[in-house]
Amino acid sequence: MEDDLSLQKLYEMMISTFGFKVVGKANNGKEAIEKYYALTNKPDIILMDHRMPVQNGIDTALILLKLKNPPKIIFTSADISIKKRALTLDGLRFLEKPFTIKALHDEIRELLEIS
Repeated sequence: MEDDLSLQKLYEMMISTFGFKVVGKANNGKEAIEKYYALTNKPDIILMDHRMPVQNGIDTALILLKLKNPPKIIFTSADISIKKRALTLDGLRFLEKPFTIKALHDEIRELLEIS
């Protein structure tokens, strides 16, 4: 979930290059929740920004993490003030923008337990 369309495209390219499939994109937290519920094949990992219109990343993560089989969430944010709060949520990781392609790849592999 990222409201910046150019970052959405960049993340999709990176994830595809890693050999993974992007199953959906959302521009805000509310849209992300709606799309998540509508997906037949749920994502294993969600990349999420904090500052989004309509519903922010923390509020969205709190909803998703309460699900029976919650996705793993990687927060991708330049907002350091939210980092501490984000990391208190079980099942949530944090990558500070800007981050490297390797850092994202390493986070995804670790969450999926791929060596």
